Amino acid sequence: MESLLALIEQSFNGRYSRHVTEALDELPDSFTITDPSICGHPIVFASRGFLKMCGYSKEEVIGQNGRIFQGPGTNRRSVMEIREAIREERTVQLNLLNYRKDGTPFWMLFHMNPVFSKEDGRVIHFVAVQVPLSGRRSRRSSANFSEDIMFGSCRREVCSDSFLEVDRVLEFNSVPDSDSAGVEIDEPCEASELDKGRVASAINSIMSILTHYSESTGRLVCGKKRSCYGTSVLGSSITISLGRIKQSFVLADMHLPDLPIVYASDAFLKLTGYSRHEVLGRNCRFLSGMVTDPSTLLYIKESIRAERPCTVRILNYRKDGSTFWNLLHISPVRDASGKVLT
Repeated sequence: MESLLALIEQSFNGRYSRHVTEALDELPDSFTITDPSICGHPIVFASRGFLKMCGYSKEEVIGQNGRIFQGPGTNRRSVMEIREAIREERTVQLNLLNYRKDGTPFWMLFHMNPVFSKEDGRVIHFVAVQVPLSGRRSRRSSANFSEDIMFGSCRREVCSDSFLEVDRVLEFNSVPDSDSAGVEIDEPCEASELDKGRVASAINSIMSILTHYSESTGRLVCGKKRSCYGTSVLGSSITISLGRIKQSFVLADMHLPDLPIVYASDAFLKLTGYSRHEVLGRNCRFLSGMVTDPSTLLYIKESIRAERPCTVRILNYRKDGSTFWNLLHISPVRDASGKVLT
């Protein structure tokens, strides 16, 4: 958990400075901010309004995936629509049934907006604003009790690291669209123009703060994706999938000058002591030092040029200057036609 919290601190404070949390805490709105580049796509910030609305403490929310707020009555189609928006790195707005810590369900207008890096166009974070909606009629689900048990287990399991298992359950089981098994749930009213206006105002305030504080670190963000010449950007869905891999590894783009790193795993960051922004865009040679064997570096360079895999034992350096022996394996990633991608 300590390593996860360190990654979250790098993700948030490293991008916007430590003072950004104070500014965001002044906002009255209910919202969360997540990082798709960290394993599990965890929440890295939760507003006071959100914590009050859901009944959780900050310690219970930070580092968790947003699925912990879903339950047996959460509409499966809505969940899939949110996932699709993450994959396509776009905004989404819909009505969503979530659950408070005490288990009571409530409807809300859910709006998610990506935050992009101005430098290379990558998605840095997703901002999700939640506006509670009042209910109208209540109805009882006809779903059987076994489904309720199964989804109760799902809610407990999403608090663990078993994200893949939960995905399979959501993917292959039929779920009532808007009913909770054996529990009366109000149907939501349509979101009013006032509700939508509150969402738009909240997004503008949040983006204004994030943009302002990113200027203080020189790592600028914006709300719209900009195409950047000469950069390689991995999609959020690929980044989230790669984040589930626990090994220490990086991906580098052979089609860009100097073979820059375009993805670094959490385990690699923990091993080397660098933050993600200190690694992305650099060639792997920055891990070498005075005692690193030049002949080994030459062998790696020749293997890359020949587009063939290689395995070497090389002395590398961490950020703090300490050395470690690295059993390094390099292999090209090819597409269906055999062309090297990374």
